[in-house]
Amino acid sequence: MNLTALQLASALQISSDRATAWIDQINAAMLEFGISTPARQAAFIAQIGHESVGLSQTAESFNYRVSALVATFGSRIAATASALGRQAGEIAVPIERQIRIANIVYANRYGNGDAASGDGWRYKGGGLKQITFHDNYAACSAALGVNLLANPQLLVSDKGLAARSAGWFWLSIGGSNYADRADFDGLSKRINGAGITPESLAARRARWAVCKKTLGVA
Repeated sequence: MNLTALQLASALQISSDRATAWIDQINAAMLEFGISTPARQAAFIAQIGHESVGLSQTAESFNYRVSALVATFGSRIAATASALGRQAGEIAVPIERQIRIANIVYANRYGNGDAASGDGWRYKGGGLKQITFHDNYAACSAALGVNLLANPQLLVSDKGLAARSAGWFWLSIGGSNYADRADFDGLSKRINGAGITPESLAARRARWAVCKKTLGVA
């Protein structure tokens, strides 16, 4: 079923203007990728709501305080976290340091080159699901018929592709199967990895509860 902008706003507790700006693209993506029942839609909306901070961000941020950097990326950043993370008195990590963080933590993984290659920043999380890494951008490109490897910024700037990429990822991991059996924790771990933080899991569960209530899912 198609959601209304009012339902989307209620499910994600966002403004009606923001919901209206996204509703057509999200409905189209759910139709394209078989996210067709209230249970599936509640889980999907909850996950993209978390990943995109309530549909407010389509590009991954590396604005982490030092302790959060280590909690999120572990040994990959531990040696440089104190220098690169958000310092006392800083409102946000300067973009130059965010670029360095991304290039370090995502180096030599899933098709990315080393830190000097710039692939970590180039293929940082993009779209409503935050597609990450060269290999995932390549697979998403093939599925959607768009060269995201050459134009990774399209997941940030094009609402249709931002939503479709989330639908593609959902399909690729069997997201509907998790939703059909109400295994939301399993879905969250499949999306975010076995190292998902307790805080992230709790935040996703809270969004799911609101989404289920809005869509009438028991």
